Amino acid sequence: MINTKIKPACRSCGHTGLLPVLSLGSMPLANALLTPEELDKPEEIFPLDVVFCPECSLVQITETVPPQKLFGEYLYFSSVSDTVVQNAAEITKRLISTRHLDNNSLVVEPASNDGYLLQFYQQKGIRVLGIEPAANIAKVAREEKGIPTLCEFFGEKLALQLRERGERADVIHGCNVLAHVADTNGFVQGIKILLKDNGVAVIEVPYVKDLIDHYEFDTIYHEHLCYFSLTAVDRLFRRHGLIVQDVERIPIHGGTLRLFVTHDTERPGSNVLNLLDEEEKAGMDRIEFYRSFGQRVETLKSSLRNTLFKLKKEGKRLAAYGAAAKGTVLLNYFGIGPDILDFVVDRSPYKQGRYVPGVRLPIYPIEKLQQDKPDYTLLLVWNIANEVLKQQVEYQREGGKFIVPIPEVEII
Repeated sequence: MINTKIKPACRSCGHTGLLPVLSLGSMPLANALLTPEELDKPEEIFPLDVVFCPECSLVQITETVPPQKLFGEYLYFSSVSDTVVQNAAEITKRLISTRHLDNNSLVVEPASNDGYLLQFYQQKGIRVLGIEPAANIAKVAREEKGIPTLCEFFGEKLALQLRERGERADVIHGCNVLAHVADTNGFVQGIKILLKDNGVAVIEVPYVKDLIDHYEFDTIYHEHLCYFSLTAVDRLFRRHGLIVQDVERIPIHGGTLRLFVTHDTERPGSNVLNLLDEEEKAGMDRIEFYRSFGQRVETLKSSLRNTLFKLKKEGKRLAAYGAAAKGTVLLNYFGIGPDILDFVVDRSPYKQGRYVPGVRLPIYPIEKLQQDKPDYTLLLVWNIANEVLKQQVEYQREGGKFIVPIPEVEII
């Protein structure tokens, strides 16, 4: 149960009358993959409770794990995913054309990871600046891709420092970062400060409607502090003198809003007004829209566990693909561990040789699927299912099958 004695304030508007949506209990940090030396040590766990703000409509978790603990060393490298890189290539090409960017322009990206996005601007001679708090990833961006990268957290203070140095951004990218920020208002105010008067911030956030509609509970973890509707994010930006001028729905990460944010000298376009109207009609500004989510997740849990136990009882060998954060959440909340799965494979060399938090399943290179040939592989990174299936044609040709767990259990 969510601890109702604690009265956390909304991360956006400060309202304290937050309403419970779902509790996932206490969980290890989803990306805190274990080394072999850490297997005999206890893991830190933290409450994972989801609440709704009736004042500004923001869905959020109540616990704030210190950012340094989450991002000091980080094992998610964006370049590992072809889907993520392709998404970056497409939006950068578009912005170079529509914003008429050249070598006099500046593009800044908070949470720039390993330079997977900024590289496309730099290849065209456009000046870039990455801001990445994870020291190990910032080092890769600088040394392997040549991307100028500050190893810091972005917010109002850093934005002021950059502006005092004469830096103003023509484009600010924020891909899947706003949901991770503990100081939500400080981050948005930083955008306000650093963005040129005629500049645009392109912000991508997981869309809470897709999360609810498709039972994407496994995208709820301690790094994801907020789950945005357009209604909630529009109110957040307006509070800082910014507006969402345009919006697109894109499929990446299980359903994402791509926001085009400008100074409030402009007006929101028809896409924004239409989606705001759709959200109001759907009731996304009221708690009732979110009430049944928990029960639907429990139904999904029963369905997946029954499927896996049936296959195990039949003598089938089971593994999993993708040591992503969402995989940690699903395996731990559904109670799926070494008694059911033999191992997990992942494409990232930075994750191989480690263990999934909580359930402590070993992580191997993806070649192990071909070597061991498990009968069924649970696809934990269901959000890039098409990418994985294209890579694993040989495994499937030899009889291997994938189990896609979300939005409903499906065997492919």
